[in-house]
Amino acid sequence: MKLSKRIQTVEGSKTARFIPLLDALKRQGRSVISMAIGEPADDTPAPVIDATKRALDRQQTRYSDMAGLIDLRNALAGRFAGCGQDNIVVFNGSKQALYTIFQCICDPGDQVIIPVPCWVSFAEQVKLAGGEPVFVATADHQLDVDAMAAAVSDKTKAILINSPNNPTGAVYPRQDLERIARLAIQHDLMVIADEAYDFFVYDNLPRSSFYDLETVRDRLIITRSFSKHYAMTGFRVGYAVAPSAVATAMIRLQSHLTGNVCTFAQHGAMAALEMNDGLLIQRRADLQRKRDLAFDQVSGLFPCIRPQGAFYLFPDISGHLHQGETSGDFATRILEKSGVAVVPGEDFGMDGHVRICFAAPDDQLLAAFKRIREVL
Repeated sequence: MKLSKRIQTVEGSKTARFIPLLDALKRQGRSVISMAIGEPADDTPAPVIDATKRALDRQQTRYSDMAGLIDLRNALAGRFAGCGQDNIVVFNGSKQALYTIFQCICDPGDQVIIPVPCWVSFAEQVKLAGGEPVFVATADHQLDVDAMAAAVSDKTKAILINSPNNPTGAVYPRQDLERIARLAIQHDLMVIADEAYDFFVYDNLPRSSFYDLETVRDRLIITRSFSKHYAMTGFRVGYAVAPSAVATAMIRLQSHLTGNVCTFAQHGAMAALEMNDGLLIQRRADLQRKRDLAFDQVSGLFPCIRPQGAFYLFPDISGHLHQGETSGDFATRILEKSGVAVVPGEDFGMDGHVRICFAAPDDQLLAAFKRIREVL
């Protein structure tokens, strides 16, 4: 039996692989602290749980609109000026939204420019669409727009920007987004903006979105998610904001994939939107406090650029690598000797670093860094 060449070029999710590994270690009775999975420690808000239960009690368990429940799409559209329900498509998490985008815009050989380090699934999803990821290094985790401009070729189809960034926590300023927008207009490129962490920006920095730039909206696709903001990772509800022609194409593809997103989970998402921002503001403040706590701990061990958003540290561990070791070897050594799980930087396109999720209870954060310090 021979598998397709396409699937043979694609690696499995390098962060998701930690879930069964951690479960196995726990079953062995090991004391494990996971700082590998990008998941908030908070409970899913009660209004979301209650709305989901009510939807189940009302037997709202049938097929629904392939683009998403109309009420949910209207509520989402209301958050984007000039946007209507025909510009919104609801997906099984923003990961499926991104997969669908590349399937709809890429022909074989098309190139997508991606700043690195970057989230592990970007490149693989481009390859699954027959496209070619083109990586451009960042400078101190900030965009090098000149290098991105130099990477544009006659094969370039799109530029993908993720801010706040996973894995670095970098937040890109409006002036850089404006330069990217001008570059896209000049070369007739699409702009894909992954904004999964858009609310979690710290230190009173302005939250800049490509959607703020009206000139680029006709070539802009934004993806966002309920997972991180509302601790709804298992609900698998995300969405895309796109020009209506692109949204229609994505719906057409979705009709052959899942048909629709889980109906009662979408009712939970609607309840999340109906909440005021008080809870999110509180969670952002708590994450900023955790960021400060974790940054203070990690700075005593490794060089690290202070993250401005999301909930990750991305320290440079190269000074602690044994001869011939990669960041993957280092992460394995730390896990085996200390029971602390981190993600190797090579998984994000930058060896010599690890990603550490600080969205954990304070006692776990302190215990994890204590264990790492003892190993080092």
